Amino acid sequence: MALRKKTWTYGLSKSKKIKPKAPEELIQYLQKKGNEIVEKIFKPKYLLSVSEEETLNQIVDIYTKWHRNYFYFCAKYKCPPDAHRQSFENKFVRLEYLGNDEFQYSQMRHNGKWNPTFKMTTDKCLKHVTSEVPF
Repeated sequence: MALRKKTWTYGLSKSKKIKPKAPEELIQYLQKKGNEIVEKIFKPKYLLSVSEEETLNQIVDIYTKWHRNYFYFCAKYKCPPDAHRQSFENKFVRLEYLGNDEFQYSQMRHNGKWNPTFKMTTDKCLKHVTSEVPF
């Protein structure tokens, strides 16, 4: 029995979901409101004085940033003096733009994976960030 010769053929590509791009005014609005939350709520509550003798990681900065269609709330940690590196970044809340002023609210789980929880409008997402303890 003769074996068939293998050949490459053109296949139809899998349909990829095209993610909507967030409008510029929404990006600016969310950046402004996110920074207000960080400055008025998170920093006074979670930023403590940093001591050099501490043996645990300490939060030294909390900030927001955009990356593609995702808006992140991030914390920068300072490591103890005997650690391999001086600091690291931890993203703790992610808002993914879905279109029509709707976002997928996700929190970082203990295993390093995002846990999508709710689909909400922009203002509800920001209210939810302030009501839950994100750390």
